Amino acid sequence: MADIRKTNQISLFLMYFVVIIFAILAIYPVFWVIIQAFKTTQEYMTTSKLSFPQRWYYNNYPLAWEMGKFGILILNSLLYTSVTVTSVIILSFMAGFAFAKLPAKLTPFFHGLFIIGILLTLQSILVPLYLMINAVGLYNTRLGVLIPYIGIGLPFGVYLSTEYIKSIPESVIESARLDGARYLRIFWSIIMPIAAPVAATVAILSVTGTWNEFMLINILVSKTELKSLPVGINQFSGARASDFGKQFSALAIGMAPMITFYLIFRKKITKGVSAGAVKG
Repeated sequence: MADIRKTNQISLFLMYFVVIIFAILAIYPVFWVIIQAFKTTQEYMTTSKLSFPQRWYYNNYPLAWEMGKFGILILNSLLYTSVTVTSVIILSFMAGFAFAKLPAKLTPFFHGLFIIGILLTLQSILVPLYLMINAVGLYNTRLGVLIPYIGIGLPFGVYLSTEYIKSIPESVIESARLDGARYLRIFWSIIMPIAAPVAATVAILSVTGTWNEFMLINILVSKTELKSLPVGINQFSGARASDFGKQFSALAIGMAPMITFYLIFRKKITKGVSAGAVKG
């Protein structure tokens, strides 16, 4: 018994040791960026990159916010993210409900089209997508950004929702139909509440993907008032950029919303990812 207890203690110690190491590796870069933002460019270039500021310089954050126009950029990111996430969840689960519980002759064909969308990379569709958006007159419009965002998020959302809804017993749908419920009522009152864990998974993936997206919006809009936060952060980097204090401040401002999102919804994120992993 003593040997077993000692072995368990060693295993527990090793487990906590590994977890602590990985936690440090994940947290330290964020902490380092925040600290470096309080240095001037001269101090950053002449002192150790791992040291704390010798003289704390607090103007980098307000200057970066003003120069980067982060106020409008954050509002744009919130708009793009909220509309995309809401649309992807509703449309994905409507399509998943139809594919899983309302079979038709063309169901395998249309479902296959969505699955193919998962295999397509963003780089492979950038040029045709730009040409199509420009041809229909949606270049430099918010709608021209939202339509591709929603379309790109749908394939994986449809895949997860279809596989999850398939596991819902047919008797639940049949009972509701016998009670006189229409399919739309069944969807909102039965399917969506049951599928809430997977909806959370789709929402998490859509939030992170849309909020951090850079490549697509960078070519679909040229007006600053229509761009998102990652594009604003990018303007502080480049071959001619040399104000490191403002660069780190911009990075810290960009990280803050996602960190806040995680701290607020960390329990739901954990439950959602677990449910998606089991059912997906």
